[in-house]
Amino acid sequence: MRIIADLHIHSKYSRATSKQLNIQNLEKYARLKGPTLLGTGDFTHPLWIKELKSELTEDGTGILKTKTGFNFILQTEISLMYTQDEKSRKIHNIVLAKNFDIVSQITEQLKKLGRVDYDGRPIFGINCPEFVEMMKEIDKDIEIIPAHVWTPWFGLFGSKSGFDSVQECFKDQTKHIHALETGLSSDPAMNWRLSSLDKYTLISNSDLHSFWPWRIGRECNIFDLKELTYDSLLNAIKTKRGLVETIEVDPSYGKYHFDGHRNCNVCMSPNESLKHKDVCPVCKRKLTIGVLHRVEELADRPAGFRPKDAVPFRSLIPLSEILSKLLDSGIATQKTWKAYYDLVNESRSEMDVLLDLSFNELKKIANEKTAEAIINIRNGKIKIQPGFDGEYGYPLFSEKNVKEEVLEVKQANKYKQKGLNEFI
Repeated sequence: MRIIADLHIHSKYSRATSKQLNIQNLEKYARLKGPTLLGTGDFTHPLWIKELKSELTEDGTGILKTKTGFNFILQTEISLMYTQDEKSRKIHNIVLAKNFDIVSQITEQLKKLGRVDYDGRPIFGINCPEFVEMMKEIDKDIEIIPAHVWTPWFGLFGSKSGFDSVQECFKDQTKHIHALETGLSSDPAMNWRLSSLDKYTLISNSDLHSFWPWRIGRECNIFDLKELTYDSLLNAIKTKRGLVETIEVDPSYGKYHFDGHRNCNVCMSPNESLKHKDVCPVCKRKLTIGVLHRVEELADRPAGFRPKDAVPFRSLIPLSEILSKLLDSGIATQKTWKAYYDLVNESRSEMDVLLDLSFNELKKIANEKTAEAIINIRNGKIKIQPGFDGEYGYPLFSEKNVKEEVLEVKQANKYKQKGLNEFI
């Protein structure tokens, strides 16, 4: 059974998320995009868990279903902020649970440490080992997965508040950590450069804050399971057996791939920032050190190394992003949506278009320029202007337009910096 799983999402009760994030919209756009299993997100929030209980049905497998049969798994993200070794630590962890009863126990335990009603991703002041131990005392099958492990501010290896190893972070509870989430700004190949990570399954998820197809399932995991149950999914995550591949965005597309300063419009490769001693040439403050730089710091293998049991991956760009760029039209405009629905329908998902259709098949439903762009992205032939310091990267579809496109973005950032939003 082929399962496309996006196991890290959020609800409308998390900060900076769409207020229309509900089960109906998640299912609708997941069916368009391609995922067949979604995390629920935010299961500790009292209003969201109430909605989940009214919209989803348990059947004893650990997989919840909507009235129309779409699959969800109980999931949340917990933010831990604490001090260790005289340094501030901010670590996000994904949590998976088997049923509503266990979720209730988790929530009640966390309420002893602080509030759960102010944000779908609540913050607690305990360290990672204490948190894992607490979860495992509730139920041994609760799974804790460090989230977006390389992002500067809230990742396990983050340059701002992270650690240099999983062991340093989780100490005696490291034995309960089986998987790591790569995040948008890294891909498995970057993680393969650290031999200490070989034992961990590398998974990829969207961490969506809205349900639109350029967010939902933009990163996901493809499993081949005999049956879809909580136990079978966890076994695949723990052992890598049954995890066929992960779908990634090109890491340059992520918001923290390169070093830089968003407000100063400074974006640098690791080599460039080292020449500046990691100091912004504009404001003279320390740059936000990106994921690529951090990987270079910790790597003990050369680029291109591949472990023997590595799970393969493919890199894509969301179809809406491709069409928006080709049409020179906003991503949510009628023009882009029309082009999107010319390619995607009830019988053909976006994943089908991006992953499976041949060039000739694509030309039957799209113009040749679009078909070529999809094939080139699939084959890694499109350059990406790297993201940095909270700014997403974006594809560059023709060499002759690269300088022009970069100039446009710099000009937009300049106006934004001045507060002239009407120009953007």
